[in-house]
Amino acid sequence: MTHVIGLRCVLCGREEPPESGRMVCARCGDDGTLDVEYDLGEARRALTRESLDADRDRSIWRYRALLPVSGGEARLPLRVGGTPLVPAERLARALGLGALHVKDDGRMPSASLKDRASAVAVALAAEAGARAVACASTGNAASSLATLSAAAGMRSVIFLPEAAPLAKLAQLLAHGADLVRVRAGYDTAFDLAARATVEHGFYPRNTGTNPYLSEGKKTVALEIAEDMRGHAPDRVYVGAGDGCIFGSLYKGFREMVAIGLLDRVPALVGVQAEGAAPLARAFVSGGRPEPIEPSTIADSISVGRPRDWAKALRAARASGGAIRTVADAEIIDAVRVLAREAGIFAEPAGAAGFAGLVADRREGRCPEGAAAVVIVTGSGLKDPGAVARFAAAPEPIAPETRAVETRLAELGLA
Repeated sequence: MTHVIGLRCVLCGREEPPESGRMVCARCGDDGTLDVEYDLGEARRALTRESLDADRDRSIWRYRALLPVSGGEARLPLRVGGTPLVPAERLARALGLGALHVKDDGRMPSASLKDRASAVAVALAAEAGARAVACASTGNAASSLATLSAAAGMRSVIFLPEAAPLAKLAQLLAHGADLVRVRAGYDTAFDLAARATVEHGFYPRNTGTNPYLSEGKKTVALEIAEDMRGHAPDRVYVGAGDGCIFGSLYKGFREMVAIGLLDRVPALVGVQAEGAAPLARAFVSGGRPEPIEPSTIADSISVGRPRDWAKALRAARASGGAIRTVADAEIIDAVRVLAREAGIFAEPAGAAGFAGLVADRREGRCPEGAAAVVIVTGSGLKDPGAVARFAAAPEPIAPETRAVETRLAELGLA
């Protein structure tokens, strides 16, 4: 890891040398997640506006000076990163915003932002000579790892909760992943995967404990900063489950400020479903998250024991943002509105950020005229059954012209 100079505990500040192989703090245990630290002077020299403008590689590897890799990325033929930042002008006007952009990570190889972490995991596993990469997942991290492992010619071992959506299970089966389906929820699957990873020597693709994988996820912030030409939006919204994506945003934006490619860190807002909101409750109480039994339609953020809670709470507090909740009905409405008004089809968890923005505007928490970015973390094709919750297919008509004209009249098109 030629670019990594150290690891630092988010809770106590203890430093761990990269060569130690530790993935959590020796003092704080599993709660002590680690920040990966780089030589920011070197990164400032390597990553300039001019060098990035000239770089034709639109993948996450264009930010190599801020990533913990040293060659394993050559094993990855699929492009990860470089997803569009889509202006949503009609939605901005409807919400009274000065500007609104949607970062659509549903356009990744496996249709999920989690490809960013999986790319780093596969690269590091290749560098380490690991025989397989393993993870626990509610679906997206699993399908992401299966996709990128297959492309790189590596085995993936997936611990999957029984309730994972069929569309995500189909991706795993198609890519030949080695599946361990668990008759339990995500948290139990996580514990089983962590134990098996250690005992069998798999490379761990669990972002809640492996600090290097958040480095892949933070590239979404690096891309937003670059695409906005160094002028930060006022607020950035994203769904939050384990807290990994949300926590990584803060680190990515902070590093872009440190190397002179962003003017400030925006206020970051993590959005949780009301039935799976341990981070939001901890943000309000000022304490640590209490475990809960999650219940939400947004399976990708259905987490009862968030593993990366320390980074998530830091992101909200240090950026001047928040972690808030929305109802499942608001999430489903966000899926519909994003699809119809911006042309972006998001799965429920992917639309949670937009639901949070709508709620913040309604409650006066997001100022009128603000510039906002919403991150869609996964495609609606990940969970097509969600569509049935807000749109029933019409009854078929008789195959005759009169029936066609009647139907068009009902639609106001005759």
